[in-house]
Amino acid sequence: MLAAEMTGLGAVEVEAVEAGVGFSGDCRVCYRANLESRIASRVLWRLGEWDYQREQDVYQRAVDLPWRELFDPRLTIRVNVSAIRSPLRSLEFITLRIKDAVCDRFRADTGARPSVDTAKPDVRIHAFLDAARFALYLDTSGEPLFKRGWRRHRGEAPLRENLAAGILALTGWQPGTPLLDPMCGSGTLLTEAAMMTLRVPPGGSRGFGFQQLSGFDARLWESVRAEAYNKQAGAHTLAIFGADLSGEQVKLARGNLTAGGLAQAVSLKQANVLELPAPAESGLIVTNPPYGVRLGEEQDLATFYPKLGDALKAKYTGWNAWIFTADLRLPKLIGLKPSRRIPLHNGALECRLFRFDVVEGSMRRKVQE
Repeated sequence: MLAAEMTGLGAVEVEAVEAGVGFSGDCRVCYRANLESRIASRVLWRLGEWDYQREQDVYQRAVDLPWRELFDPRLTIRVNVSAIRSPLRSLEFITLRIKDAVCDRFRADTGARPSVDTAKPDVRIHAFLDAARFALYLDTSGEPLFKRGWRRHRGEAPLRENLAAGILALTGWQPGTPLLDPMCGSGTLLTEAAMMTLRVPPGGSRGFGFQQLSGFDARLWESVRAEAYNKQAGAHTLAIFGADLSGEQVKLARGNLTAGGLAQAVSLKQANVLELPAPAESGLIVTNPPYGVRLGEEQDLATFYPKLGDALKAKYTGWNAWIFTADLRLPKLIGLKPSRRIPLHNGALECRLFRFDVVEGSMRRKVQE
């Protein structure tokens, strides 16, 4: 999904790799990827990739880079290191060595060195190490891209915005098709769907790391922003519907939609999913039901899921239901046979996105006592 999105934003040499997408492009592509990508977590600019065996190899490659051409030494930095099967004993030590390399090169070239700020740095440097090679990157995003800038209330156990957008892409949902989230929580899926429909640039309410870098082209950035906003449609009522049993959750969702300028786009109500009538003859249900957060312990869920299956069969024949959950018991308990199971993670939590085709008199199975 992300590879297709990057191609649509003008990237070339696009390649899906483990846990990400590699691509090439100029500054315009970089700016567009940050402003318009709904699925990416970060956009990292690769400075180089090398073989290594020891900490000193990493230090030497880092100190050789022309850091003064990349950003000003008066800015603050943070170094993030991650590794898979690296022979080096301490990621903390290699993080320190990369920071030393950057500061040593700045001091040699300019007589000044950047300070470290681990909370809100101006510039983020990332290193990735495997068993034999390592790469260094500058973070062009700054704060992770799921932080859209519109959210006012997170609620309980919210989805990250880019995960919600990725789930919508995986379902194949297209703007204009009726969409219902009957357990909407703070409204993340609804907000992302409305933004997609109205072509609202997801990064339009925030700043980015590339604005701190020496090569930042303010005129080009304004051009990219103007082009994105010219595609945006005015807010109007959409076939996007949300509900939640909790009045407080509905209030949070409405507050988030209002903050994003989308209050009139989405129809919200307080309702029990087991009693909620279908808002259209057909469409998609996409929802992230509570798994032990709002409904309580596992036994409560074991009672709830069969009732949910019954409600889907009774009220939503002709709909497709996509349910994202960390409770892998759900298909057995809901009593419906999933037509797809897509493995996903919500942070470190292993989850599944299940598709249930709700059709009359089929795809139903009795839950074993």
